[in-house]
Amino acid sequence: MDKQKNERLLKLATRASVATAVVLILVKLGAWWVTESVAVMASLIDSMMDGVASTLNLIAVRLSLQPADEDHRFGHGKAEPLAGLAQAAFVVGSAVFLMLHAVDRLIHPQPVLAAGVGIGVMVFAAAATLVLLAIQRHAIKATGSTAIRADSLHYAADLLTYLSVIVALFLAGLGMPGADPLMAIVIAAFILFSAWKIARDAIDMLMDRELPDEDKETIFEIGRRHSEVAGIHELRMRRSGQTYIIQLHLEMAGDISLAQAHAISDEVEEEILEKFPGADVLIHQDPVTS
Repeated sequence: MDKQKNERLLKLATRASVATAVVLILVKLGAWWVTESVAVMASLIDSMMDGVASTLNLIAVRLSLQPADEDHRFGHGKAEPLAGLAQAAFVVGSAVFLMLHAVDRLIHPQPVLAAGVGIGVMVFAAAATLVLLAIQRHAIKATGSTAIRADSLHYAADLLTYLSVIVALFLAGLGMPGADPLMAIVIAAFILFSAWKIARDAIDMLMDRELPDEDKETIFEIGRRHSEVAGIHELRMRRSGQTYIIQLHLEMAGDISLAQAHAISDEVEEEILEKFPGADVLIHQDPVTS
């Protein structure tokens, strides 16, 4: 898939995320106003944090897609994991606030009003989230975006929260108000777990974690297809936003000319770029004797 199509997918996914968050915030705000359910409030807070995170994603993805310049010779790709860390911080804050409020509601229980309204809103929210997840999954499959993956984790976890809220409202309607704050605490735990996964992925990219062994094996396989290539060593791979950065030493016979060695390296680089479009590839030629 070409770079321009990837960029369009990323922009579509981030815009859809912000639009979905705004719609869900407005709908859930109305539902909370009517029901006074702490579980609905939990879902509302989660959507508000999603809205902030999605807006950060929108800004970060736009920045990460900017080409390299004199001050950022490797591009702006690390804007994505920075946004991921910011998302994780927002998510942790919302989870802690929610847990404190739920504990207070357990100590001072209150009845839930108009539970049916809340259930209807949660069903609508689940349907809207499923549409957004389909868009995000398509973008992730094509681009591997860390920021979109982090945002998708939010909304995937939200599906569980919607089910939890529906159960809580149903039980509260049957005269079990304690189910409402208990379910809110469960939701808060899921939110914290999501924050940990987001932060872990973001830190991996910021710390230049090596890419999976399958990606390295792809490079070695490309080298083995060339009879002039004796071997590959010092292979290093990392990722910065949408850009793969690949460095390796290519072993070739010591008695060939520099021009021949350069031509072989160019062939290997072209094949690598077919597998990793837009990658920043640096190849060092090493002479070997028979």
